[in-house]
Amino acid sequence: MMKMTGKAFAKKLFGARYERLPRTLLMDVIVFWGLYTAGFQVQIAASVRILMINAFTAGVMWQALTSKDNAVELKTMLMLPQQPKEFVFSYVAVLGGYTVLTKTGLLLAVLLAVSAWKPIEMIGMVISMLHAVLMAAAAYCLRKYWYAGGLWAAAIMSAILFLGSRPWFGLLPLANSFVAILILWKADGYVFYRKESEKSHVIKQRKRGSLWRYFFRYLSCHKNYLLNTAVMWCVALVLPYFFSEMAGLSVIPVGFAILSLNTPICILLSCDRDLEQAVRFLPGQKRRFCIPYCLFIFSCNMAADAIFLCSWQIQNGGITVLVIAGAVFFALQSAVLSVLLEWFYPIRGWKIESDLWHHPRKYVVPVVMLLLAGAVSSCPVLLPVLLGLLAVEIIVYFLYFKGIP
Repeated sequence: MMKMTGKAFAKKLFGARYERLPRTLLMDVIVFWGLYTAGFQVQIAASVRILMINAFTAGVMWQALTSKDNAVELKTMLMLPQQPKEFVFSYVAVLGGYTVLTKTGLLLAVLLAVSAWKPIEMIGMVISMLHAVLMAAAAYCLRKYWYAGGLWAAAIMSAILFLGSRPWFGLLPLANSFVAILILWKADGYVFYRKESEKSHVIKQRKRGSLWRYFFRYLSCHKNYLLNTAVMWCVALVLPYFFSEMAGLSVIPVGFAILSLNTPICILLSCDRDLEQAVRFLPGQKRRFCIPYCLFIFSCNMAADAIFLCSWQIQNGGITVLVIAGAVFFALQSAVLSVLLEWFYPIRGWKIESDLWHHPRKYVVPVVMLLLAGAVSSCPVLLPVLLGLLAVEIIVYFLYFKGIP
């Protein structure tokens, strides 16, 4: 039964013939070899490497466990006769393998390529990945007692940060992994199943003209999106402090580009297949959705930029009308490009939400914004030209989504 359960979930995550796995491993090798031959080196403490691997692996594992796309398969498997312990450990093993091989593998390739490390440290990295998978699964089983899980995670991360360089540190994740295994031993398969279908249908039953309500209710049902927005606002507050030592106002456009990294709000069509089908095939939905969607992303970007400008003015001063115009340009240009990319090139073929949240396509627009920020910082006279081009772009955008050829 354990083998059958693991095989069923593995085929869903890696493909019917596991074709996704060789492509992923080949990409990891290419990234490692490219960075290694480039000779780029960064000094990274052993404790920082271990903390990065643990935090990243645990985060991706948690996303995989909370994926609503797994709910149907999980519910079907739970209806079959099964041994609770075998089911739990096979499910955790498959999701852990998916996390380590498809996500953490890329981070590990980068760390190994750009930092100096000893062969013995590889054992510690492997232990860290297994520890993060088991701890995330155990914490998920205890999610009703979220305060205990939060304290547990904070204690482990603090121990890694302050004690990760000690020779005996490997004993701590091993002991903690044993505790996680005991928690999983007491669990059953139903602890991983979350019934949220009714909530999703309520979101989609909206009246005409209530798209803004839909956007905000969608965010309220996806706490990680709200958390990402809150993080961006915190970044907007502290960026002026770090930029104050640089070349004055000329570095502000780079701040606007960094604050366009709030990518979760830019994939609403990709992550909701039913919504995309309704928008594309029902009459008049293209105009009713895409124009408010662009304004919604612009509002989120502009809120972060406004916090950034206020913080800059308080700490450094010197904000001008041209700088405010730059904020409007980067917020609106990012919104327009995000909606166009989502409309013409939505992310398809993802297995679970974790694939979607870490898809490279999400970062196309922020990279373009960084390139534009570099150009504006080096040549400020470009900003009026870009504002003019944006005005033309908005007119074409409006005409297209209004249905005028």
